[in-house]
Amino acid sequence: MLEKLQSSGRLVGLKQSKKAVREGLAEHAFIAEDAEERVKRPFIELCAENGIAYTTVETMQKLGEACKIDVPTAAAVILKQ
Repeated sequence: MLEKLQSSGRLVGLKQSKKAVREGLAEHAFIAEDAEERVKRPFIELCAENGIAYTTVETMQKLGEACKIDVPTAAAVILKQ
């Protein structure tokens, strides 16, 4: 599933990802396991409330790399097409 981040429309970062989930634009979400609990828990709950499946990624660094950015990121989403 992580490979889809490289070839699909996506948003990177917690703020943008939350907005996409709230507005019904997200198809699938990703959250880094090593992100702080105060960041992860609300995002996972938001995904559950909106019926968005999510995948955990081992580290923020790996999630950033999968999104083709040079910085670690806590969250990302694949956008609906």
